[in-house]
Amino acid sequence: MDAPAPVPPAASPFDSDHPPDPKLIDECVHCGFCLANCPSYRVIGKEMDSPRGRIYLMDGLNEGQIPLSEATVSHFDSCLGCLACVTTCPSGVKYDRLIAATRPQIERHYPRRAGDRLFRALIFNLLPYPNRLRPLLVPLLAYQKSGLRRLVRRTKLLDKFSPQLASMEAILPDIPADALRSSLPAHLAAQGKQRYRVGMITGCVQRLFFDRVNQATARVLSANGCEVIIPAEQGCCAALPEHQGQRSQAQTMARALIDSFEKTGVDYIVVNAAGCGHTLKEYGHILADDPQYRERAKAFAAKVRDVQEFLEAVGLTAILQPLADVPLPVVYQDACHLLHGQRISLQPRRLLQRIPGLQLREPVDAALCCGSAGVYNLLQPEVAEELGRQKVANLLATGARLIASPNPGCTLQINKYLQLQGQSISVWHPMELLDFAIRGVRLPLPASTGDT
Repeated sequence: MDAPAPVPPAASPFDSDHPPDPKLIDECVHCGFCLANCPSYRVIGKEMDSPRGRIYLMDGLNEGQIPLSEATVSHFDSCLGCLACVTTCPSGVKYDRLIAATRPQIERHYPRRAGDRLFRALIFNLLPYPNRLRPLLVPLLAYQKSGLRRLVRRTKLLDKFSPQLASMEAILPDIPADALRSSLPAHLAAQGKQRYRVGMITGCVQRLFFDRVNQATARVLSANGCEVIIPAEQGCCAALPEHQGQRSQAQTMARALIDSFEKTGVDYIVVNAAGCGHTLKEYGHILADDPQYRERAKAFAAKVRDVQEFLEAVGLTAILQPLADVPLPVVYQDACHLLHGQRISLQPRRLLQRIPGLQLREPVDAALCCGSAGVYNLLQPEVAEELGRQKVANLLATGARLIASPNPGCTLQINKYLQLQGQSISVWHPMELLDFAIRGVRLPLPASTGDT
């Protein structure tokens, strides 16, 4: 009697374009050290919403043993990409590489529901394009000033229609008047003896809603002996699409940004947003398969420095003055893509501690994500809400009178939950605080938020 024919292995739903690497998957020994530090696992409490669980799913998808279903995709969508697990893992598992390989596969092969597709299309065709977003600021400004915003929030109309749109509206800051125009010069001379010639990334959300941070960054660099070059034609760094698996869009944006800085002759390229900086340093990986840009991307990434990383390395030359007439307790908020993605933690703290009279305080669970995570708080508002509440509670518990935040997404998220708790404490970028200290600006301060 003939033996039965062998059953062929099931086909993987992933294609051959860089699926998650089985060798990297096999490095995970399922020890569970990642669980306590994974924000999605801490909120949801399910094994498959942890790094360990997702790696198990990646392996099953690679082997064709697990379908690319709505349930499977939901566990990957719940990942914030905060990379706390990478910092924690005793085996050195490169979860960052694994999730970065998995998300493009999902976007290419999983047919999302119509509403989800529409909302994601809105995000990725609007937020990374300042020139598309800027004309919408006029009606948004009218919406805020007319009282319509108070009505919408009081009646919770958007919550009933779309929790995702409600989350987008809730984090929208007050539109500054200078957001309607570009205010940064293309060139800023160094003050005193020039030490470096640096290019400056202006970002997309940062450029429109936090232009004051860009202006402060340029002034701080200039005051510390840097000639600052700011190409007007620069676009998005690609962080938003790259973190959500929109690889083709991210590659296009990366090439354009490389082009805009390539002939500037700068020594370094500095960036003041944590998520942007992490992506910029990954350009060599993002464009690894592009023969025309591969080496150019590596050269570009080698010049990228977070502005705090840069200033701590080269040293401050400007004289710093106190920000208040009394000792000033400040809490620094670690942005995940700075702390876990770029391993930058001490540098911002050391810079802040050089401001006379500033007392730096440390929050509980400093390494836990605030829930912003790029556009995560728009796509996964329920998990993001719990994380935002926890983060703000921990920051307030320090009794600090100011919060320093090095990333625009974190700042928006923190401000939202400060307002919901009726707190008037202000959030500043570390570069703004250094700028105030250089210019001798005294800050108006709210009452202490806790025991001092």
